[in-house]
Amino acid sequence: MDIKGIDYLGMDRLLKRGSGEIIVNTNNAFFIRDTISEAYMLACEDEEEGIAILDDYADTNCNLLMVSNNLLGQTAFERYRFLERLECYQVAYYGEEPSIDTELSLREAVEHDIPMLIENYQMISPDELAAVVRRKSLLLGYYHDNLIGFIGEHLEGSMGLLYVFPEYRHRGFGASLQNYLIAKTMKKGFIPFGQVEKDNHNSIRLQEKIGMTRSDNLIVWMWK
Repeated sequence: MDIKGIDYLGMDRLLKRGSGEIIVNTNNAFFIRDTISEAYMLACEDEEEGIAILDDYADTNCNLLMVSNNLLGQTAFERYRFLERLECYQVAYYGEEPSIDTELSLREAVEHDIPMLIENYQMISPDELAAVVRRKSLLLGYYHDNLIGFIGEHLEGSMGLLYVFPEYRHRGFGASLQNYLIAKTMKKGFIPFGQVEKDNHNSIRLQEKIGMTRSDNLIVWMWK
């Protein structure tokens, strides 16, 4: 299956960075596992074929799954008793390298930053957040030597983990942090991409402001 296009950038990233184990690759389906995040990702437009593939893996081995077809994702969520799911748009940056806010300075988060990060960011588990830090995939932003927020790359390669401390919000720092990560990702030769929850209108507006392209379709993340 051809996995070019915005809906499949997560799978493309796994292949390009060398952490993706291809499980199924047919004319109609592509199924891959990431050795770093242990996430499974499925692209398949045929629900019957997609379920047949998942039947071999989702019951026992798969605790984190992304399905690029929204309807198939909803079926998989119910069929394999996942506990939570997130329907989201995929966003990607296809423009020229963005300019960087020179008033901000950034550094990689390190081990002693983990308690502060866990205290302020609960969208992922403390263990996963610590793993992101140990991979040197989280950046702390400073304005006039004051910590204003952070941003990072999830274990499977998508941009996220964006947080701006309350006293520094509505000053453009969120966009500045994301532009910095976009530029850093582009220098590595990757297309910057991420996901936005379908009802997170503030985040959708931010993505539009900085020039991100939004997918027409919804993808589904689910976990146990």
